Amino acid sequence: MSAYLLILFAILSRVAVASHHSWLNFTAIGASLLFFGARRPLRQAILPVVALAALDYYMTVYVYSYPFAAQDYLITWGWYAAVIVLGHLLLRERRSAARVATSVVLSSTSFFLASNFAAWTVLRGYYPHTFSGLMTAYAAGLPFYRNDLLSTGLVAGLAFGLPALVEHYRAQADISAHKAA
Repeated sequence: MSAYLLILFAILSRVAVASHHSWLNFTAIGASLLFFGARRPLRQAILPVVALAALDYYMTVYVYSYPFAAQDYLITWGWYAAVIVLGHLLLRERRSAARVATSVVLSSTSFFLASNFAAWTVLRGYYPHTFSGLMTAYAAGLPFYRNDLLSTGLVAGLAFGLPALVEHYRAQADISAHKAA
């Protein structure tokens, strides 16, 4: 249930970012997908991907007032599914601070690379279709990358760290109770 609640929080965080542009992409999307992959079976991965794809449609048409073209989002939707698989592979069986940090860096970096490549290919007129134009697209995305790393790290740290802390202190309490008995 917590994985679904975190997906809902991610959706709400994305809507909040749209109304407060100064947040520069500070959302819970990447962390929620990692957490979902770590906590839920892969056969359920379609649910958050569809929910986030529907959110992309809503944001594009109703918030930003742009025409919607599904082909422009295929890379993003593939990324959603890939991050769930990444969370499943790296965090399902064994979790550690290093594994969570690695997952955060991989998910944020892959989104930075994929989304800015997509912007370079789709946004005709913004970036010339040259190597220099691609590098300009990546340079324009750096502030968003920084904030995505921060937001994904913070939310993943809380999502994976708080249950680990509770488990640790519960085990310590059990040991203390056993020694007292």
